[in-house]
Amino acid sequence: MENFIYETQAARVIFGTGMVAQVREELFALGAKKTLVLSTPGHEKIANDMAELIGDICVGIHAKAIQHVPIEVVEEALKVVRERKVDSLVSVGGGSSIGLAKAIALYTSLPIVAIPTTYAGSEMTPVWGITENGLKKTGTDLEVKPKTVIYDPTLTVTLPKSLTVMSAMNSMAHCIEGLYAPKVNPIISLFAEEGIKAISSSLPDIMKAPSDLNSRSKALYGCWLSGTVLGSVGMALHHKLCHVLGGSFGLQHAETHTVILPYAVWYNASSIPEAIKIMARALGTDEKDVAGILFDLSKSLNAPTSLAEIGMKEQDLDRAAELASKNPYYNPRPITKQSIKQLLESAFKGERPPKGMEFQVGADHWMLDMPF
Repeated sequence: MENFIYETQAARVIFGTGMVAQVREELFALGAKKTLVLSTPGHEKIANDMAELIGDICVGIHAKAIQHVPIEVVEEALKVVRERKVDSLVSVGGGSSIGLAKAIALYTSLPIVAIPTTYAGSEMTPVWGITENGLKKTGTDLEVKPKTVIYDPTLTVTLPKSLTVMSAMNSMAHCIEGLYAPKVNPIISLFAEEGIKAISSSLPDIMKAPSDLNSRSKALYGCWLSGTVLGSVGMALHHKLCHVLGGSFGLQHAETHTVILPYAVWYNASSIPEAIKIMARALGTDEKDVAGILFDLSKSLNAPTSLAEIGMKEQDLDRAAELASKNPYYNPRPITKQSIKQLLESAFKGERPPKGMEFQVGADHWMLDMPF
């Protein structure tokens, strides 16, 4: 067994049907007296429901969180925090609400109670992201990690099928990349395998019966595992590409994760044989077809499978490759502008990564006999 370092990051997780009712009690435990509820535009109802549960210590609702956390939105929220002398935050919703809460906490150290209604998993990480001048900056700071996370599957049953699939695929990407990220270790790899299994097996059931709480709970469980994985071991090529495509080209966060996932796995496969074995076991497939099976899963769930489908312009691929290869995140396989351009071209067309072939840089980027 190789040497490794495993660090735990303290977090209180409350999981189960109806558990959202405990939000006021959790805030009291944090010493809260003036709580601000954060949500996204158009989701004021759930924010109002949360404000009612919180009661007299709620000083208002700020429903202005948007994806990729623009710095202007952060500055406006900070002004509200100062004016109302806020001492705690409740973020309810998906990654946008949680992202805004984290950005506020980055500047103020205010404690966060996160109540996710999607499957992205960012509530379990100390990772923050803010977009400024068309570039998304990310970092890690334990101050931004929510103090308490409440997972209640009843809050996810109204999530549209398309968003259910894409946020869950986003979550699965955390697990998959966590198998070969910089701080990979056997404990987190167990979490990652279990997360992949829980998410991939629950999605078809949710599509058949969206209101089934057992399937929703299983997906939310996978989401919790995925966030724990991401927060513990870091990120690589997949997340770099998604941050570039979202922050610089305005693509939807969950959609980019869904499309890019098979191609990032395909690109790295020959450099991560042990990780591929775990993925194959979790997905119940051949080790030589993991990337293809991920593509097939998205397709079977009517999720987008090409960058063209989600609004990427072909003329922007070169610029995206340049940004993704500049100051790249850690990755087990070397990154060049040429190789990333080829990856993005395949993702733009929506080509299924073929079984038993390796991504090869050059005129022909398929090469037979992946060395497993």
